[in-house]
This record gives sequence, structure tokens and C-alpha cells, in this order.
Amino acid sequence: MELKSKLKWALAGYALLGVAAWFTLDGRFRWIVLVILAAFAVKSWVATKKEQLG
Repeated sequence: MELKSKLKWALAGYALLGVAAWFTLDGRFRWIVLVILAAFAVKSWVATKKEQLG
């Protein structure tokens, strides 16, 4: 499977989890989960860019 395709699936999964968290959680816990998902998304993107370059 191509690297960009894997990244798209990973980002779609993070987005789906983020939407689910938004509608099912509240307060501080919602924001903690969203920040963690955003960190995973950035980490996935950086890893993909690193793999493409080297």
C-alpha cells in the first residue's frame, strides 16, 4: 500500500475518533482526547514525510 494512502486512512481514522469524542465526551476530558488525537495525526504526518525523504 502506498505511503500517502496509509496516511489518508490514518488521518481519516483520527478524524472519526475526534468526531466521536466530540459528541460523546464533555468538559476537560474531551479536549484532552482531541489534543492526543491531534498529536497522533501530526506524528503520523511527520513520519510519512520522513519516510518519503529518506
